[in-house]
Amino acid sequence: MATTLEVVLLYLIAAVLGVVGCRLLKLPPMLGYLAVGVLIGPNALAVAKDSSAMANLAEFGVVFLMFAIGLEFNLPKLRSMRTLVFGLGLTQVVLTVLGAVLGNLLLTSATAWFGLPWDLGWQGAFVLGAAMAMSSTAIVVKLMAERLELESEHGRRVMGVLLFQDLAVVPLLVLIPALGSGGEGLVTALGSALVKAVVLLTLLLMGGQRLMRWWLTLVARRKSEELFMLNLLLVTLGLAWLTEHVGLSLALGAFVAGMLVAETEYKHQVEADIRPFHDVLLGLFFITIGMKLDWHPVWDHWLLVLTLTTLPVLTKAALVAALARVFRATPGVALRTGLYLAQAGEFGFVLLTLGGEHGLIDARWQSPVLASMVLSMLATPFVILYSNRIVMRLSASDWLMQSVQLTAIAKKAIRTEAHVIICGYGRSGQNLARLLEQEHIPYMALDLDPDRVRQAAAAGQSVVFGDAARLTSLVAAGLSRASAVVISYHDTPSALKVLHLVQQHAPQVPVVVRTLDDSDLEKLRAAGATEVVPEALEGSLMLASQALALVGVPLRRVIRLVQDARYERYGLLRDYFHGADDDSAGEAQQPRLRTVGLPPGAVSVGRPLGLLALDGLGVHVVSVRGADGHVRPGEADFVLTAGDTLLLSGRPEALALAETRLLTG
Repeated sequence: MATTLEVVLLYLIAAVLGVVGCRLLKLPPMLGYLAVGVLIGPNALAVAKDSSAMANLAEFGVVFLMFAIGLEFNLPKLRSMRTLVFGLGLTQVVLTVLGAVLGNLLLTSATAWFGLPWDLGWQGAFVLGAAMAMSSTAIVVKLMAERLELESEHGRRVMGVLLFQDLAVVPLLVLIPALGSGGEGLVTALGSALVKAVVLLTLLLMGGQRLMRWWLTLVARRKSEELFMLNLLLVTLGLAWLTEHVGLSLALGAFVAGMLVAETEYKHQVEADIRPFHDVLLGLFFITIGMKLDWHPVWDHWLLVLTLTTLPVLTKAALVAALARVFRATPGVALRTGLYLAQAGEFGFVLLTLGGEHGLIDARWQSPVLASMVLSMLATPFVILYSNRIVMRLSASDWLMQSVQLTAIAKKAIRTEAHVIICGYGRSGQNLARLLEQEHIPYMALDLDPDRVRQAAAAGQSVVFGDAARLTSLVAAGLSRASAVVISYHDTPSALKVLHLVQQHAPQVPVVVRTLDDSDLEKLRAAGATEVVPEALEGSLMLASQALALVGVPLRRVIRLVQDARYERYGLLRDYFHGADDDSAGEAQQPRLRTVGLPPGAVSVGRPLGLLALDGLGVHVVSVRGADGHVRPGEADFVLTAGDTLLLSGRPEALALAETRLLTG
């Protein structure tokens, strides 16, 4: 008989192995938890038994999952997405549940006609439909974030549906236990549960927000992280106990606790504090789910499992796509929305387990249904990976819509040369655009937020809807003619994609990347970044300069210290224009910038830059300003003309030799 410590150690070892395996295969960790649960469970290797103590511990994973969902409950966000959330999302959940109930009724009639047994009641069909209506928020959001699709047209629809699915779990947690009453007691149980839920939620939400803010502020003033964490656990588990005590569920109380905390200024701190508990306990929950899967009936009835996998996935994808079309999505966007939401979700396991506990679903159905849900989730990364090919094959108009989008980008960029391509038009991108406008330097910004693009374009700014991590968007924005590319958002995987595309198709174009810190500095430089600008360094320099000035260090010395720190960090800032006060011994040999104008008689006029071999002197041509005022990158095949002004970078002696070579040969 294994001790509790041995059981816990076994679960932790299995969890570590499962997560490591999924990380190596680039799959969501949740699938690893499910897989190791199947392997160590009593129906496979039988290494671990389904311990009731571990099941109780795993139930807390669901509590913290609902708490995290409550933290994300945001009324302004819901208002801005109300059409997608309460239109598309509500319709999808309702029709899926109704479809399952009606389908079960038709199947019952058909099997009775042929004399075949089918004993799944409408309550069980309701639970299966509710589980089928859920999609995996963890998998889909992670994959969309990696593909930079969260703000795309289909991404916004997917997020709206996922948000409503998360909210729909709350009433379902109330309804499913009430359905277990059956017979004449069903109406009474449903009415009692709904009354309890309404009364409790009204009391908590009316006065709970003020009380929560007052209490957390009182605790925070003690300035004790330990005390703050203890009170956070007390509030979450206390409200969970309260809702369970009145006949509802633990998860409902945790959801309410999250909603109350979300309305306070401590929301982000709470999210960071609760994350370890949420992830670990939720992982244990998925292990216990995997342990319930019995492979023997799955193997014996593999055709049923495949049917339960493919039929709901195809039906759900078609339903979501059709509803997206009803809510004015283009065919391509509707198909992508359906493909992204076709799989089962983590809340489906919660609802299925709850239905089994209340006797609504026979035990012999649970293993095939669980297996089909796991298979659909395993297939999701591959479905999303090939979603573009599937959509192109099924919707001819999607290719046309993408072509129109690229044409819109190209139309704005076609007359632009030596411009700056800004990847991302958030706060940093907009500040950069304003500075470029002040210097009369053209730019083209790409962004995936349609609202931001629409508002900025209406204001006359040069911004278009497009994904900077796709070659077609960069080419349409005039990559080959650009003087620089600036990645203004801090997303290293996306930045690496952009760098790879620029290095392959326009290696002469310099790229500046924004990051939060120096953690990915070498990786970005190795990928071809001309310079990496970490916000942490710039913030620390400003902090240091203010502190030094306040303690009495002369302002001139403060400026010099900050300048020296930047010289050491940024290669491009080591090059500067030489002035009369820059002749100190320490700066005489520093790299600097120099402009050289070409008169009509210069020997380099009419010759391409590459033939002048300035690189051999240690001089880099940063840019060339023509007589017409246009600034162009210093490419090797650029032919110089009289009136051009070259911006050169190098050491003083090398610059002098380069100027002589340009003017007299």
